[in-house]
Amino acid sequence: MISVLLVDDHELVRTGIEALLNAAEDIRVVGVANSGEEAIYAVGKIVADVVMMDVNMPGIGGVEACRRILQHNSEIKIIALSVHNDGPIPYQLLKLGVLGFISKGSPVDEMIHAIRMVIAGKRYLCSDVANNLAFQGLPGSHESPFSKLSQREAEVVTLILQGKTIQEMAGMLMLSDKTVNTYRYRLYNKLQIKNDVELTRLAVKFGHIDNTLI
Repeated sequence: MISVLLVDDHELVRTGIEALLNAAEDIRVVGVANSGEEAIYAVGKIVADVVMMDVNMPGIGGVEACRRILQHNSEIKIIALSVHNDGPIPYQLLKLGVLGFISKGSPVDEMIHAIRMVIAGKRYLCSDVANNLAFQGLPGSHESPFSKLSQREAEVVTLILQGKTIQEMAGMLMLSDKTVNTYRYRLYNKLQIKNDVELTRLAVKFGHIDNTLI
């Protein structure tokens, strides 16, 4: 039986995924958490084969939670869950050692397949993420400049690309407006851009978002 720790800050989503996974004959959700902080604590208390981690959560967030968990135990198998498959976050998570990345809109069969794949020691990426990463590696392509970003900077990029305001980002990340702005201008410098319009164009160029957004 494959045991799963499920991490998501929305109770309705968490309950729905839990019920769907428990319906599989070889999977059982043995614990739940509603934040990155709770996930870190739960990993030390609950024996689970797989951690399914929501990426976009308040507080330290899913990316930082993955980093801390894997830093403590690199053998833990983590599958990231997100409603957004674009931006630099998938690349950042794979660099950390996360084995899977799937959309929350994926059918339950895909979630179950992803769990079985990572248990077998393989990676599983939903098609959109896999395509974006593959295009970056094609002949004539260049390494994405987004790979230079820290986990927190990558989170800020993702929220900017979603059209969030500084105040909205600060609330979601549990940071001050000033701190969010600091991350924003730091990533501008790393990417050698001046504003959000240039950020969007760069994201399109490297396959992180669809070109219908510009």
